[in-house]
Amino acid sequence: MHQCVAWPPLEHLVPMLLGRYGTMRENVLGLQVVLPDGLILHTSGLKGRAKKSSAGYNLTSLFVGSEGTLGFITQATVKLYSIPEAVIAAVSSFPSVKAAIATTVEILQASIPIARIEFLDELSMDAANRYSKLGLPVAPTLFMEFSGSPQSVEEQTVMAKLIAKENGGSDFLFEKEQEGRARLWKARHQWYYAGLALRPGKKGFTTDVCVPISKLPDVLLETKRDLEMSMITAPIIGHVGDGNFHSLLLIDPSNSEELQMAKDLGVRMARRAMAAGGTCTGEHGIGRGKMELLEEEMGPVGIALMRRIKDALDPYHIMNPGKVIHC
Repeated sequence: MHQCVAWPPLEHLVPMLLGRYGTMRENVLGLQVVLPDGLILHTSGLKGRAKKSSAGYNLTSLFVGSEGTLGFITQATVKLYSIPEAVIAAVSSFPSVKAAIATTVEILQASIPIARIEFLDELSMDAANRYSKLGLPVAPTLFMEFSGSPQSVEEQTVMAKLIAKENGGSDFLFEKEQEGRARLWKARHQWYYAGLALRPGKKGFTTDVCVPISKLPDVLLETKRDLEMSMITAPIIGHVGDGNFHSLLLIDPSNSEELQMAKDLGVRMARRAMAAGGTCTGEHGIGRGKMELLEEEMGPVGIALMRRIKDALDPYHIMNPGKVIHC
């Protein structure tokens, strides 16, 4: 099924339901875009609503990832999914970050069709407990959701519990009712505000990276150690089902030393991810802050081609100027 909707910039709307449903890019079938010269483009064809197409260049993906620098998205045709017959949320805490991430990797390797799997480190759990009054252990934690038929959900949870137990995970705390599930996921959605409350008066410097699943344990652990050595309070969360994780560095932006330290930590985090075969950003985008990192990641040929695309579509550089690439 598909649905046509008005849509804000798509690269910032990647869902947490990555385990089963994929990223936002994979769920956009077509776009209506107003180009810099005022012409209206339909990226999947004038009447295109097919589930797949091999007709011409993939213009839809080009604009989904453009951060508003190539045109103004006014409409999107997206996939719709039926509501599962059964849905269960589960929470399990672990003795270490390594154990929690190992559990994630093993669940994915076991091909368990988990709908969501989210990681929160101990700082994030402390923040969530205070802000949302959860009362959960202050330890590295996985928030999970299983969906499907009642039988398949039962099979999924049994397998996931065995994997978690082998890695020292606690017994699963299950929420089967909508109200209970909503309470858990609301706490996860409020992570940013909960994190800010850890250091009242500080501001949040956020950054994210994405790495291959096999590299996630090493990269996340190295990043965790780097953040701890910096003396900056920096909780970590992750959409670990696809190797993406975020950090919220709490700083005083008027303190030039703290601000520079946060920027340096973000650069090291990005380069660590790229060295592991990942990317400097999985969701947040390039904007102005990661333009040099994009050049490192893509190389001169990739950047030159991006500039040519930008110049061809927006020769006067009126669309979100000064972002993504230097023109």
